[in-house]
Amino acid sequence: MAKHQDRREFIRAGLVAGVGLSSLVSDSLISQAGTGDMPRRPLGKTGEKVSLITLGGAHIGYLQDDQEAIRIMHRAIDEGINFFDNSWDYNNGRSEVLMGKALVGARRKQVFLMTKLCSHRGERWSKKECFEILDESLKRLQTDYLDLWQLHEVIKEDHPDKAFASGAAIEALAEAKKAGKVRYIGFTGHRDPKIHLKMLSHNFPFDTVQMPLNVLDAHFKSFQEEVLPKLKARGIGVIAMKPLGGGREVGAVMETKTVTAIEALHYVMNLPVATVVNGIISMERLDQALLAARTFKPMSPVQVSQLLDKTRPAALEGKFENYKQVYYLDNKPRVMRA
Repeated sequence: MAKHQDRREFIRAGLVAGVGLSSLVSDSLISQAGTGDMPRRPLGKTGEKVSLITLGGAHIGYLQDDQEAIRIMHRAIDEGINFFDNSWDYNNGRSEVLMGKALVGARRKQVFLMTKLCSHRGERWSKKECFEILDESLKRLQTDYLDLWQLHEVIKEDHPDKAFASGAAIEALAEAKKAGKVRYIGFTGHRDPKIHLKMLSHNFPFDTVQMPLNVLDAHFKSFQEEVLPKLKARGIGVIAMKPLGGGREVGAVMETKTVTAIEALHYVMNLPVATVVNGIISMERLDQALLAARTFKPMSPVQVSQLLDKTRPAALEGKFENYKQVYYLDNKPRVMRA
């Protein structure tokens, strides 16, 4: 831990003043620092307290060196990150296998473990297939239960209807929770806030919802404007993803060259979210995420406006948010960002 402590102090010593929570956030969301000075927040009405940063499962699976991936995950736990994200389809299962190796033994109890059900993007969401996927995820992750299981990539207009059909995914989620295989259930999506609203219109008791929230989203097909208030009103735990706009190496927010990574992360932490999923692909990325969480402070309306003003010209047409476009992940030719 001495090495990690020295690294932490070095980072703090080089800190440039950042921005910090908006008027949307209640005082109850600003918790005292927990393990490793990592702030924790309530996960909706579940009674769980989760770290402000979540380690993203997709990025950890990009690493070709298994031991380096495991070292990053172990250090994240040591630094107080207790929420780990994953999905059955990430890197053809490699992400779950790596995470399973990292969480063997006592570390499993230190982590709020989430993975997702992704079944050919909603084309085959039969209850039977959902349970087969769940069993495979549990085996890969080397655990007999999940803290959270989410229906992943609800991104097409007909996905809510398919999910809520008789003998389909929502029944699988509910039965898995009742059986104790999973503790909490939710859904994710990144395409259009109206699809999220359609899922929510069924009044199903979701524990969590995951969606893209970043300083670009505020200007175009905004999940922040359309979905976030409804989740807050219902006490559903909000899991923010794509805080830097997605991407393996350089996020879309960074491509706009309008704000820094720390400013972008602080903007999302500024919202009434429980946790922010961060794609951590190196120790340097982990340092960045830790720095953002530990330097986060309440943000004034003026500071919010300044960030929005900086990003508005780049964000208005959505050209930096590929994941909100029809062609994205639909087996159609990609349109590259300008």
